[in-house]
Amino acid sequence: MSNDDLFRMVNDFARQTPWLHGPMTACASYGAVLFALLLVIGWWTARWHGPAVMAAAVWAPAGVLLAVAADRPIALALDRPGPVTRLPHVLILMPDTPGVTGPSHHAAMAGAAAAGLFLVRRRLGMLAAGLAALMGLSLVYVGTHYPSEVLGGLLLGGIISSIGLVLAKVPLVAVVKRLRSGPLRPLMAA
Repeated sequence: MSNDDLFRMVNDFARQTPWLHGPMTACASYGAVLFALLLVIGWWTARWHGPAVMAAAVWAPAGVLLAVAADRPIALALDRPGPVTRLPHVLILMPDTPGVTGPSHHAAMAGAAAAGLFLVRRRLGMLAAGLAALMGLSLVYVGTHYPSEVLGGLLLGGIISSIGLVLAKVPLVAVVKRLRSGPLRPLMAA
């Protein structure tokens, strides 16, 4: 099944479910706010754990920013026409969608947040992964991205966040240990 076929399948589903248009548009538009809240919850819960967990909580938002920053040059290099310009007669719920797309930066953000939060608390990471999948589906549902662009964004974000923590963990743990013994202790430990 081709990328166009998968997109059309989701688009046909969108045509048949007008009652979902509002929630899916909201998810595609404002899902980033939910992930920001989850990152705050991850930081808050990490305060009750050791320096390695707090280092992961400190890294998680940095991984999100790195993933979103890495996503843009890839999209520009691919210079690929999006569903809005490439597929005539499809339902587009977000008409201000750009005509050229690449890996979804919303999906990259969601994938990075889910991977980062998984390294903080597994349950929180699993919740974030489920919400990332829902956000990814909503991006296809509203006509913003192809399924491959969402999957690419999720993978890109998850890989950047995971590898980044592996590379930054030792210095971050040292910084967290120092901060826990200073005036910023209330932010780093309960």
